[in-house]
Amino acid sequence: MTEGAWLYILRCADGSYYVGTTRSSLEIRVAEHNAGTFEGYTSSRRPVELIFSQWFERITDAIENERKLKKWSRAKKEAFIRGDFASLQQLAKRKSPHSSV
Repeated sequence: MTEGAWLYILRCADGSYYVGTTRSSLEIRVAEHNAGTFEGYTSSRRPVELIFSQWFERITDAIENERKLKKWSRAKKEAFIRGDFASLQQLAKRKSPHSSV
């Protein structure tokens, strides 16, 4: 387990989502969030609950996906968490037509 990493999503007490990665066990990492071990987004939004996780063989892949998910809207994150890929595709489409001038 030394080369890879977990991508995870937490639901915070205020209903917001936190996306992160860790090389340690998920149980330890969630406990660290709930203990306020590190200052940051979740420290004032405890308790947190693990609602999604995915193992990546390479940490670079986990980090790349973390960065992508952090840019997504709440609706896209929720569709992803549910595994609702049809909705995810709809949400990914442009909201306004692209002009070709």
